Amino acid sequence: MNAAPTTHPADVPLARVEDARLLTGRGCYVHDVSLPGMLHAVFVRSVYPRARIVSMDASGASSVEGFVAIVTGHDIDGLTLPPPNDLLQSLRAEPTPLMPTQAIRSVGQPLALVLARSAEAARQAADAVWFDCEAEPSQNDLADGAPVVARVRHHTGDAPTVGATVVRAVQQQPRVAAMALEPRAAVLRWDEATGQLDAWLPTQAPSRARANIAQLLNLPAERVRVIAPDVGGAFGAKSSLGPEELVLAWAARTYRCALKWTATRSEEFTSGVHGRGAHLQGELALDAQGRFMHLGARLRFPVGAWLPFSAVAPARNTARILPGPYRVGGVDIAAQVETSDAAAVTIYRGAGRPEATLLMERLVERAARHLGLDPLELRRRNLIEADQMPWATPTGEVLDAGDYRAVLERAAQAFGYEAERAEQVRRRAAGEWVGLGTALYIEPCGQGWESARVSLLADGTVEVASGSSAQGQGHETSYATIAAAALGCEPARVRVRHGDTAHCPEGIGALASRSMAIGGSAVLLAAQEAARRRDAGEALPIMAEQVYTAPAEAWSYGCVMARMAIDADTGKPRVERIVWADDAGQIVSPQLAEGQLLGGLAQGLGQALFERLVYDADGQLVTGSLMDYAMPRADDMPPVELRSQHVPTNANALGAKGVGEAGCIGVPAALLNAAADALSPRGEPELDFPLTAERLWRAMPTHHSPLKP
Repeated sequence: MNAAPTTHPADVPLARVEDARLLTGRGCYVHDVSLPGMLHAVFVRSVYPRARIVSMDASGASSVEGFVAIVTGHDIDGLTLPPPNDLLQSLRAEPTPLMPTQAIRSVGQPLALVLARSAEAARQAADAVWFDCEAEPSQNDLADGAPVVARVRHHTGDAPTVGATVVRAVQQQPRVAAMALEPRAAVLRWDEATGQLDAWLPTQAPSRARANIAQLLNLPAERVRVIAPDVGGAFGAKSSLGPEELVLAWAARTYRCALKWTATRSEEFTSGVHGRGAHLQGELALDAQGRFMHLGARLRFPVGAWLPFSAVAPARNTARILPGPYRVGGVDIAAQVETSDAAAVTIYRGAGRPEATLLMERLVERAARHLGLDPLELRRRNLIEADQMPWATPTGEVLDAGDYRAVLERAAQAFGYEAERAEQVRRRAAGEWVGLGTALYIEPCGQGWESARVSLLADGTVEVASGSSAQGQGHETSYATIAAAALGCEPARVRVRHGDTAHCPEGIGALASRSMAIGGSAVLLAAQEAARRRDAGEALPIMAEQVYTAPAEAWSYGCVMARMAIDADTGKPRVERIVWADDAGQIVSPQLAEGQLLGGLAQGLGQALFERLVYDADGQLVTGSLMDYAMPRADDMPPVELRSQHVPTNANALGAKGVGEAGCIGVPAALLNAAADALSPRGEPELDFPLTAERLWRAMPTHHSPLKP
């Protein structure tokens, strides 16, 4: 094997990350890890959405200089993906082979793994592998009769039959891609002497990744080490291991070698996991005073050809979050999870929270317009009040605390709502298409358990080891701040470790807006215990460990208001202003919290205006590159005003609520409402994301006479 330079494969990612290190190019991502003599891996992938494998010819691959081996489904027959999380008791999912021996289910599905002594040789060898397949009819997302793998329903009352005003809304969400800074990658090393597998993976859940690999290889968990170095963004897409990482783990052990795989951006589009894609349909019944009587919703969630660990989470969350921050007499909410012949769908920043907010807020806006009420006034009449907390929702959830009216009024005051409405009248009279949109949201966050270990060392420094991990949120800074405050020392004396199962306690990981609420609470309690033992005179070093389980789930919330203008000639939308009031509870680092809010806002803006993955009628992905898939740029960001209130929760020890996903929850709904409001003088067509210039132009009337107020 050819020797390769070694790049700090284990120790550097454990150190507390300083922002300057990443900004100056001194970060260590998975692709930066190189091991002596490692092989390079490339997958041969299906070009069919559904087909049957007839035969394979790998003779051309074996003639490539540097070729080492090829692995097919027959070599690993019987090995399957880990089962998905059974968040829904109705879940019925068949085991999914890591690679098929006969049945192909989606474009991009891995059919074979090629190993070679160089990356170029691996690519050439993979290109020389041929599969003879017979194409079969494919099943697209949300097609009639799609196989259902899970259902959930909340029914607390029937819809009124007389005396009610009923409004309806339908929303088809496009699939989107997470587009992390670094695509999926893996470096794996089998140590024959110790019988241990080391795996460098950009994962949000190192402990679960270790458990999945250990189970696949029938190894004790302590003989698998997972290291998550600088991840460069994940957004839910790196919460589960896919077939590629598990096949690579098998190959590293089978061939007693080290190997590296880095997905291309094109591979990420076709075979990486996607987000969103749900079909939402709802109806809201109101009485003569505008009180919400009943909410009905039918929700369909495609999950593609295989189920990642959290595949059913978006459906579960959407169904349980509705009807949001409002009082409703009864609900009939049904959601189902369906498979299709396409890439898998998993949690994506928000994971069901944006879907619930989008449907409910569209219904509220339509109801206000139908009744001739101001949208804010209709919301005021139906909000759950602060003195009614904790509030038991009709779907069986308990909202721990919140002042939804206060956050609405804070946003309205900062937005200058009445003045904005008056200015809208003036601009419409001048022929402009301009709309105002509002969205209130609630967000479940911080549930379950997490671990931490705080060590007071003899040299006066402190080490915090977390069972959680980080993908760029700044947990190193926040966890150091929490520990330093409890210990009465400077944060600079605290070193934070995370993402390495050999040096950190077992944990759940960073997902579902739980890191600060649960992971931070574990750090706080461990640091407090260490401080008590120090104060009692215990000699250094002192090591305090904490496994913290939150007594309840925290719920953050907020209100987004937006102004959008639509060009009369081209339909191009321009978001002129966003005002956002939120409540994320106890804030450890205001600067990092603001960064999370703005980062989520940027992704919410992308979903609303730009991003869409499209499959054609034959099941081929036609938006398979950044030439076809649009993303927001810096100059697309509108002026943003944040008006936060921070009311601590009793649902966890730190008093924190989620903040990282909020921008993907409230912003898209507010922008959709703004676009609909802009078009409302000529009627209100159904609008789907993304709100492109073409889509809005087609929704406008053919003549552009001055608009009436």
